[in-house]
Amino acid sequence: MRIAVLGANGPTGRHLTDQALAGGHEVVAVTRRPGSLTPRPGLAVAVADATDQAAVEAAIDGADAVLSTVGTTFGKQTVTTYSASATVVTAAMARRGVGRLLVVSSNMMDPHWRPTGAHFFNHVLDPLVARRLGRTLHADMRRMEDVIRGTDLDWTLVRPSGLFDHPVVTDYLTSETSADGVFTARADLAAAMLRELEEGRYVRTAMGVVTTAVKPNVVKLIWNEGVKKK
Repeated sequence: MRIAVLGANGPTGRHLTDQALAGGHEVVAVTRRPGSLTPRPGLAVAVADATDQAAVEAAIDGADAVLSTVGTTFGKQTVTTYSASATVVTAAMARRGVGRLLVVSSNMMDPHWRPTGAHFFNHVLDPLVARRLGRTLHADMRRMEDVIRGTDLDWTLVRPSGLFDHPVVTDYLTSETSADGVFTARADLAAAMLRELEEGRYVRTAMGVVTTAVKPNVVKLIWNEGVKKK
């Protein structure tokens, strides 16, 4: 299968690209910064901003599916990255006849999502960090999901929990709408996306993804994902 990976140079996009190539797929890595992508058999690189209509159309031409890991860090500033890229990508796919789309969103998009037994997260991190500092980011994620739901594409909204780095794929859980867990390893998120691409269990709905086998250090996670990357 020929897969266009948007945000291929990001932390999740790298896992996705590596795993797709290892699985025998052809990959078009769509990125604004191609310099650090290692040339490999089966890999083509397309330089494009995910909000550039002409560049995205050219990059996804001939693809069987588009997998988007486009995102940004949260803060107080207005965020438009998610909805703007979704508008461009879905229009480009319709024009080029590419029907399958998987887009990374968040379990936070389920208003009823509360991980079982996660008292500190549910009563401290969620209200004080995720829903306050992440308010503008999550608002744009909701706009992104609305854009995608309004299309005729075979889409899947892929919803991880708190993302962290882990070198290998582990046991992970997927379920419709959202998944019961606080954390998602990026390697597991990538693996779940590729499995869904093959199995099609969550077409035109949301798929929650959480890691069950390992957990990150929470303080280190907050530093790396919420402070250091700013």
